[in-house]
Amino acid sequence: MRIVRTIPLLLVSGLLTVSTANAGEGTFGWLSGDWYLTLGATGMVAPKFEGSNSLLLSATPIISLGKVGPAARFTSRNDNISLALVDDGGVRAGLTGKFLFSRSSKDELKGLDPVRWGGEVGGFFEFYPTDWLRARAELRHGIRAHDGFVADIAADAFYDVTPTVRISGGPRVSFASSGYFDSYYGVNAKEAAASGLSEYHPGGGLKSTGLGGAITWKVTEPMTASLFGEYARLMGPAADSSLVKQRGQRDQFTVGVSTTYRFNFSM
Repeated sequence: MRIVRTIPLLLVSGLLTVSTANAGEGTFGWLSGDWYLTLGATGMVAPKFEGSNSLLLSATPIISLGKVGPAARFTSRNDNISLALVDDGGVRAGLTGKFLFSRSSKDELKGLDPVRWGGEVGGFFEFYPTDWLRARAELRHGIRAHDGFVADIAADAFYDVTPTVRISGGPRVSFASSGYFDSYYGVNAKEAAASGLSEYHPGGGLKSTGLGGAITWKVTEPMTASLFGEYARLMGPAADSSLVKQRGQRDQFTVGVSTTYRFNFSM
């Protein structure tokens, strides 16, 4: 759990550092200027629920908002809804959020309490160690669906095969606190009796490690499309859950396609 407590400090430090450079502009001065809004959608075949051994076809939105600055070197479909408070080409930092769908008590989940729909809000910080590598960290706190923290860290190397086609990929790692694991992987005494699963009360720690990659096509200047694949291996409290051991699996695979369109506007 030490790293889950450390990442907030790193994110806050990064946000304060990059925000200081713009402090002289004032709030309204910062709001004025050129902005962009990126909208899109992802269709994918993914695990029915975290830890499931069955797949389900689903769709999720892609939203990103920020001030126009140097052209973004790299974006990923794993980037959650973002508002960039600072974007100078080499460093981006700001607010991020994620919508969480509800989880019903059906099939393999019968007997477990449903997980309510909700979301996660927090901050992100990303930078480029080299011209072909981006590292990004997000820290989010749950709202309604769970009351824990989730920290995602990813690094992506990217290469332009042609001026309009790019390949990318790299490692991913995720951490979470006990509040998150309890909602999605915990089994209390009542649930154990109703579901037949062993009682389980998780702590916090490493959630998963994995790899991801994508092929992205720049259809037009504002429009992109991509084909992607992700693999995650559940670890720690997630892997030890009776839900995963008795009715699911640790290996989680996701494949899909996505498309985005960028709108530019001024304030």
